[in-house]
Amino acid sequence: MQPLLFAALAAGVAIPAFGMSLRYRRDLNAARARLAAVDRHVISTRWGAVEYAERGSGDPVLVVHGIFHNCVGGLLSVRNFSDRRFIAPSRFGYLGSNMPLDATPAHQADALVALLDALGIDQIDVIGESAGATSALQLGLRHPERVKHLAVLVGNLPGSPTAVVQPSLAKLFNRQLPLWVLRTFAPSMMVRLVAALPKGFAMSREDTRFVIEFIDSLFPVSPEGVDFDAFVSNADVNDYNLEAINVPTLIIHTKDDQLASHEASERAAKRIPGARFVSLESGGHLMLGQTKKIRDELADFFAERRDRRAEPVAS
Repeated sequence: MQPLLFAALAAGVAIPAFGMSLRYRRDLNAARARLAAVDRHVISTRWGAVEYAERGSGDPVLVVHGIFHNCVGGLLSVRNFSDRRFIAPSRFGYLGSNMPLDATPAHQADALVALLDALGIDQIDVIGESAGATSALQLGLRHPERVKHLAVLVGNLPGSPTAVVQPSLAKLFNRQLPLWVLRTFAPSMMVRLVAALPKGFAMSREDTRFVIEFIDSLFPVSPEGVDFDAFVSNADVNDYNLEAINVPTLIIHTKDDQLASHEASERAAKRIPGARFVSLESGGHLMLGQTKKIRDELADFFAERRDRRAEPVAS
């Protein structure tokens, strides 16, 4: 009787585990297929390979993605914008971009300039999103002559809860399998973590569709890039001399963002000479329901004429 009982118990464990393994492989194959559908390119720099994707035509805009994302996610974040050529690189350690041994946000900014050189672009409008704000700020500090306008959206800025070195325990959770388990078996929790919405926020059907697409776009996970943000890049922003930024700057943040700090963004805007701060009432970290407002603000900001060329300032 005992052998039969053990066999039944083993089958009861093995069958669900096998099914979960099949589902995991299926979902990752779907994620890889989504990536394969996007035309990505790689250039060689002194910091190794730098990958990028682009969409559209017109005046170029550089989109610097946030944590867990990549060049494809960068393009997704500007999905409702048109009439511009959006260029989205994968930052250090994400997808096809290498992680140099001496990786810093300053070197990431230099690598972005190498990309602009390879594409023959002298000056460009820049959007830094969430954790990507750190590298975007470094671009403005180190290479202001290359930046027409700098926009920071729900950014990781000095004093924000995101601008810290994460505990080493985070490495156990910032990986593909734990995130996949969370996405698959606790989707509402995954939505709360990613969208960083307050309790009671009512998502529209369009919001829900976008959040699901956004979460799917986080896979496959790039552990090297995530660790760079969590343990190096995010906290680095606290030491930046924001008063030395000499490019037109716009900072946009939602009041109910439960991840990055609205107050930190407001303080940063006061430190950057001539910076404009736009406060949005709601939308969380993904700025849900604010697409038109953000699109209009960016269009007006990028249309402003820059009357002076900034000189490089060491960070």
